[in-house]
Amino acid sequence: MLSTEEINRYNRHILLPEIGIEGQRKLKHSSILIIGAGGLGCPALQYLTAAGIGTIGIVDFDKVEETNLQRQILYTIDDIGKPKVDCAIHRLSRLNPFVNFIPYNLQLTNANAINIIKNYDIIIDGSDNFVTRYLVNDACVLLNKPLVYGSIYKFEGQVSVFNFSENGDDKGPTYRCLFPNPPAPESSPSCSEIGVLGTLPGIIGTLQANDAIKICIGIGEVLSGQLSIINALTMQFYTIAFERNKNLFDTAPSTLEEFVNFDYSLFCSATKPKNVNEITSDELNDLINNKRNAIQIIDIRSINEEPILNTLKEIQIPFEEIVENRGKINAEKKVIVICKLGIRSAIAIQLLEKNSSLTNLYNLKGGVTEWIKKYKP
Repeated sequence: MLSTEEINRYNRHILLPEIGIEGQRKLKHSSILIIGAGGLGCPALQYLTAAGIGTIGIVDFDKVEETNLQRQILYTIDDIGKPKVDCAIHRLSRLNPFVNFIPYNLQLTNANAINIIKNYDIIIDGSDNFVTRYLVNDACVLLNKPLVYGSIYKFEGQVSVFNFSENGDDKGPTYRCLFPNPPAPESSPSCSEIGVLGTLPGIIGTLQANDAIKICIGIGEVLSGQLSIINALTMQFYTIAFERNKNLFDTAPSTLEEFVNFDYSLFCSATKPKNVNEITSDELNDLINNKRNAIQIIDIRSINEEPILNTLKEIQIPFEEIVENRGKINAEKKVIVICKLGIRSAIAIQLLEKNSSLTNLYNLKGGVTEWIKKYKP
């Protein structure tokens, strides 16, 4: 039942014949899990909270950073350094006290995903990496849960609904039907590496919330078997249709045991190549202080990719241009190749060694992220 206060709060919903009192009750008795309280998760959380979803779970293990504030509008400067889950729930509880929030301040893995996801009616994927996307998709398939997908890249966003069925029988296409194979790590940089228009995640996250609400109530057309693509620069909206491909299910875990043992990092090639010479931040710092003329530092991040570190600033050759610019690399010095996490730089070294006679290349272990932890510039 809805209280008098709830009826007043949701009046604009109830006035719509497609929703009414019964539709609002369905929202109240629905549960939605949002994976990621970042750019996509923030707007989805705000609108689902305002709409009166009864139970909302939030999965995120990150803390608020200053760079988040450009697009993650749930947070303020007072939240910097605090867990996103805690900050989000504190803010959302003030928006709607009738919603029950369940925090999961942890990283979603195939060891804990099933036990978390099984408790919710609908899953919204607001993650920013392919490991989590494939993991969440496979868990939803095993548990028969509809999955509302969203992603962003610079000025372009995508939205779709996977594993959805109106009648409970035939399920719609899954994430693997649309993307059978993950892209190579070097071809899929995150927004922290290439940037993103601040309003874009707001648009996409809101569209995710929109489809989740329609699923809860059972109204309208759901984006099942359709991928909506939005270009925020040109304001062009177009849709691609796709079908469920049962042949692809052979490549995914078919049982809970297989799911728990599936190596998603290996499948997505999220781990850096092996057999690449590495150097630690401490070792590099020692070389910079004592043998600076004996080394050359090559930054293979994108132009203007932050953070810009004066200590490590020497030569910048973006990853995609590294092979054709191999002539700029000094064959007589110890060459340190750097990127954000040490993955793209390791792949760059493999490419250089394959396409040249260079044998003096070293990968900065952990990339500039580890360097910053050690030597806060």
